[in-house]
Amino acid sequence: QAQLAESGGGLVQPGGSLRLSCRASQRFFGTYVMGWYRQAPEKQRELVATIATGGRTNYAGSVKGRFTISGDFDKDTVSLQMNSLKPEDTAVYYCSLRIGAQTFWGQGTQVTVSS
Repeated sequence: QAQLAESGGGLVQPGGSLRLSCRASQRFFGTYVMGWYRQAPEKQRELVATIATGGRTNYAGSVKGRFTISGDFDKDTVSLQMNSLKPEDTAVYYCSLRIGAQTFWGQGTQVTVSS
């Protein structure tokens, strides 16, 4: 069972920046998608951004222009640069890797945007 390890969460003031990183515990081959989702208290988990092998990216409308996803598929790592953070970005952020019918999840990292 593959494991995903996230790092980079924390507390930041509104308007600040954070960078999240995620690394898979094993190598994957072929076509797959890595990405980030988030879940705020009492809300459903939602997509933040994904990147596929080949480079195609997808962003939630609420983060477009503020967040940038990047991936290194030779190392099975994915990062999320988050700028201009807002209080409504506060959530647990989960790394994901989807290959075929399987989806792997990280344990999550807390991001809190507050003054």
